[in-house]
Amino acid sequence: MNLNPRRRREEPEINLTPLIDVVFLMLIFFMVSTTFLKEADLNISLPEASQQPSRQQSQPIRVTINTEGSFFVNGQKLVNSKIGTIERALTEARGDRSAEDVPVVIRADGATDHERVVTAMDAAQGSGFRRVGMATVPRQQQ
Repeated sequence: MNLNPRRRREEPEINLTPLIDVVFLMLIFFMVSTTFLKEADLNISLPEASQQPSRQQSQPIRVTINTEGSFFVNGQKLVNSKIGTIERALTEARGDRSAEDVPVVIRADGATDHERVVTAMDAAQGSGFRRVGMATVPRQQQ
């Protein structure tokens, strides 16, 4: 009689289903929690200039004007292009900072009417801003 029968040795098995579930849930979490920049929504072609940009000490307020003449303050579209609306948006964007210390950068498309740019400059002056500049791209050397 055989008291020690030979037992079949079983191979260990690794179950990958829980690991795949966790990785899939992490993928969904990161996809949902990611924020996407909306800079691509504002397609403008800036005019060219030969001067280099100056260094800013504080975060500027960006006023963007697209080819249709719509105004954006720090990426937020304004409901209309009236000077009062632009002044209120600039004042809200300034917050508790002093208007004389905060620069305003006007980013107007090269095909934008000159009147719209002047309106933005008037609104900045009416809101108390003293440092107003224009955004350009470097001129291509020929």
